[in-house]
Amino acid sequence: MPDMTTGSMVLILVAVLAYLLGSVPFGLVITKALGLGDLRTIGSGNIGATNVLRTGNKPAALATLLLDAGKGGIAVLIAKALVGNDAAQLAGLAAFLGHIFPVWLNFKGGKGVATFLGILLALAWPVGLAACASWLVMALLGRISSLAALVAAASSTLWMLALGQGQMMLLGIILTLLVYWRHAPNIKRLRAGTEPKIGKKG
Repeated sequence: MPDMTTGSMVLILVAVLAYLLGSVPFGLVITKALGLGDLRTIGSGNIGATNVLRTGNKPAALATLLLDAGKGGIAVLIAKALVGNDAAQLAGLAAFLGHIFPVWLNFKGGKGVATFLGILLALAWPVGLAACASWLVMALLGRISSLAALVAAASSTLWMLALGQGQMMLLGIILTLLVYWRHAPNIKRLRAGTEPKIGKKG
């Protein structure tokens, strides 16, 4: 963790604003705006880019991916520029929690992978790129988004150590554990061999 030098009231304000930014359900907004239906009734019911892809609309899925990653990254970058490194890490965690527990959807949100990667890219871009590469390699090899996500999350703390970003370790561990917790149903399907491939329509 970075040195905690920012006052508690400022950190609370940063956390609240980052949570609200993270809680914007872009996948749901995009699919409704394009007339693709309620994303929560399609495929896995998840509001992330992988499930948007199951509608068959690749541009919508790409937009969701970029916006979900962007809200995590933007929260971090603004907090870092205006406050400091301690606020940046807190903003990343709060934005992630906003995505998986959005107040607008009764705290039932996505699994946070894109937001997780956006946070890593903003905090330390070499770590973020390495985690994205881990996701891409596994996605190409296995064609299963959840497996790629789990590998990318698990490898992120190793990349932090390898690339000299040990101050991110605690945040990385917390985010990785949350990713695995949100993917518990996927892990069961992976073990059973029933997890759907990338792009399969719901």
